[in-house]
Amino acid sequence: MKMNRNGSRKNSGIYFLLPIILFFSIIGFVVFSVAQKISEEMSQSAIQNLSESLDLIKCTIESILKNEAEFQTMIAHEAAMSEDPETYIQTYEKNQTMVKLSLILSGKTEGISHTGEKFSEEGLEFSPERTINGLPVSRSYVNYMGTWAYTIKCPVIKENQEIAYLYVEYVYDTLDKSLPNGFYNQQAMLYIMDAESERFVLKPKGMGKRSAGHINLEDFYRANDILDEGLRAKVTNCLENGDNILFFHDIRDVDALNYMWSVNEGTLYLIGYVPIEAIQQEGKAVNQNIFIVVLSMLIAFFLCCSFYYFSQRQQMKLRKEQEAEREIYNKQLSEALQAAQVASNSKTMFLSNMSHDIRTPMNAVLGFTSLLSMDAENPAKVREYTKKIMASGQHLLSLINDILDISKIESGKVVLSFEPFTLNSLISSVDAIIQPMAKAKRQVFHVEVTGVKHEYLMGDETRINQVLMNLLSNAVKYTQEGGDIWFRIIGLKQHSNQYEHIRIEVEDNGYGMTPEYLKTIFDAFTRAENSTTNKVQGTGLGMAITKNIVELMGGTIEVFSEVNKGSLFRVELELRIPEEQLDKQFWKDSGITRILAVSSETAVCQTVQELMHELNVQVDTVSNIEDASRLTQDNNNSENKYHIVLLDYSILELEMQAAKKWRKTIPQIPFLFLADHNSEGLEEALQIENIGVLTKPFFASAFKEKILEMQKVLKGESQEEAVKSNILEGMHLLAAEDNEINAEILEEILKIEGVFCEIVENGQLVLERFENAAEGEFDAILMDVQMPVMNGYEATKAIRALSRKDAAKIPIIAMTANAFAEDEKAALDAGMNAHIPKPIDIDMLRRIISQYSKRKELQNEKTKDQQA
Repeated sequence: MKMNRNGSRKNSGIYFLLPIILFFSIIGFVVFSVAQKISEEMSQSAIQNLSESLDLIKCTIESILKNEAEFQTMIAHEAAMSEDPETYIQTYEKNQTMVKLSLILSGKTEGISHTGEKFSEEGLEFSPERTINGLPVSRSYVNYMGTWAYTIKCPVIKENQEIAYLYVEYVYDTLDKSLPNGFYNQQAMLYIMDAESERFVLKPKGMGKRSAGHINLEDFYRANDILDEGLRAKVTNCLENGDNILFFHDIRDVDALNYMWSVNEGTLYLIGYVPIEAIQQEGKAVNQNIFIVVLSMLIAFFLCCSFYYFSQRQQMKLRKEQEAEREIYNKQLSEALQAAQVASNSKTMFLSNMSHDIRTPMNAVLGFTSLLSMDAENPAKVREYTKKIMASGQHLLSLINDILDISKIESGKVVLSFEPFTLNSLISSVDAIIQPMAKAKRQVFHVEVTGVKHEYLMGDETRINQVLMNLLSNAVKYTQEGGDIWFRIIGLKQHSNQYEHIRIEVEDNGYGMTPEYLKTIFDAFTRAENSTTNKVQGTGLGMAITKNIVELMGGTIEVFSEVNKGSLFRVELELRIPEEQLDKQFWKDSGITRILAVSSETAVCQTVQELMHELNVQVDTVSNIEDASRLTQDNNNSENKYHIVLLDYSILELEMQAAKKWRKTIPQIPFLFLADHNSEGLEEALQIENIGVLTKPFFASAFKEKILEMQKVLKGESQEEAVKSNILEGMHLLAAEDNEINAEILEEILKIEGVFCEIVENGQLVLERFENAAEGEFDAILMDVQMPVMNGYEATKAIRALSRKDAAKIPIIAMTANAFAEDEKAALDAGMNAHIPKPIDIDMLRRIISQYSKRKELQNEKTKDQQA
């Protein structure tokens, strides 16, 4: 009977629970339906709000553009009413939205800006479809400040006749002040895109986190995985017709509503997206409140109706919670284990690569050091071993530098240094390293420069050099013996008059790469694996560093390759043109106003003409020696005679006798041969008097250096330069170095150079020794940075603060293993003159000491002149 009673009790409990479950189900279904309906209505309302917000932004931008056009029309009317429109523009006080005002009179191609400089429409692209309030507006471009801008063109009409055109440049950044500081709690992403170029010209403040890949519409597609061809076709049709479009698409695994909103009849577009979660946020808040109210009612009903089953329900609830916690805990453990395995695999792969690549040169260093100790009495082997130890050490240093470079790039700590430099110095430094490498493998290294209008540019020369060295050294490594390597710099059409647009190409006919490897070539720690290239050592970081540097400069890099046929790397950069870059005074003072260029290559003649034209030097060109001889004889006695002749050595090889005969007719005019680095037979040509050699490609700066060199030879200064070559000999240096081995190496290296060096252990001792030294006792101070007691920065500041006269003048050179750009800046900020990274490079030290010695001599001469 007890069992039956218990059984009936259980059955009655079950029957009692069924209506409760049914009731809960009905309530849940009703709540769920209401919530869904509310969510849909709120979503529709949010989409409507988004459309209204975009319309508001659109109207704001169009109103700003219209106001700019109307205000410009007013300025044009005032200019027309003035007696001299050009003077009016020059004296006009521009407002905050205007960057530059310019005026070109009708019938002229050049005009003047309010700054007084010349102005032309060159580089500005106007089309009938792009107008603002009826005025033509140019295609968007990057102006001299590096900011996206546009120019509005307005006719200046006087007495119903167009007398001029007024051009006003505006920047998109001014629109930002009038736009809302984000919407949807700043979760929405918004860009302003130029429709014609499809380049993103502005991201207003507060509009989501910017992705570095969103440079143009294609990058936006790629970064957000918008790959559907049908969807892209709709977007393209939208751009062509100036329509608006809204579409749903997942952005980085997040549901989002994407939009493209036409502005100014489709010349600009608002591009971006809003996460669906942000759109539905208000609906979720309403649903949450409904759920809270309903849940409270259900809990109250449940407590009243199921008190009888309270303990059982409590146990079931506790059991479910424990199971849920265990499930969450197990899931967390699984995710943590997976993350740990991925990290371990990455660490293992990295350590494996580094272990192999670092141990290889280290094994060579240790092995040849052991051999060196056994063969110390054999000078030939000692020289051979030390040469190989040096090569292995340099390779080991390059591996470490690559690792540090990629870590700084990935952490975003790389800072570019924009300084003036010349293409000549860049190519010369690269050529000096690559030519010997190519010759060692019997390869031919070709250097070509075409179409470049400016050789003086602004940029980070060190980083550009690093890119070139990575590409060219790889070309040498992965090209068979006897192969060819081409290094080209090609001038492209300028997007702006303030920037030189160049393309750098590195091509070889070497081993090439497979299509599979091309997909990962720019990933860190990847190298081509095959029997031919496995012997080439490296970290696999070079291409990753190269791509990051190029993109950091705002450029692009592409690679094309085919197995056993070679590879082509193509880099495009836009480099700022310095405003003051031409040394016209040198050519005027030297009396060089007219030269003759003789070459059968049209590109060579064109390059010489373009680069010398801005220096006010006239260049006549001929393609053969016969015509050149006739020209020089006709003009030899006239006022417009030639001052220098540039003769392409490729012609000389074919017409040597004719050249010698021609040279005798004009012995007083200097000749310069334009020759390739690997030209043969120059010895015979150089026997002709008053002859010099200028290595191709032609640059005005290299031309100037060669002329100065020839002038020094004529003045007999070559012997004096030879005397000054060993600048270090006899100097007395003070050095701070806390490492005994490094101190011993430094002392021995300087002793070989004839330098007496006094070494102390820390910055405090350097300070005390210099303070107690006689004035002029030390020629320079070599300062380590990381030292006990007092570091190098503190010691330098203390020395500069001393009251003695030479404390502010003595050269202090940082000598440290901290080799990054910020370390060099810290050294200069502390008062040091220069920075030399360890291991010490004696040639670099010689150059720096020579540089400051020359400065000292010039200062002494100036002091003597003032006293006289």
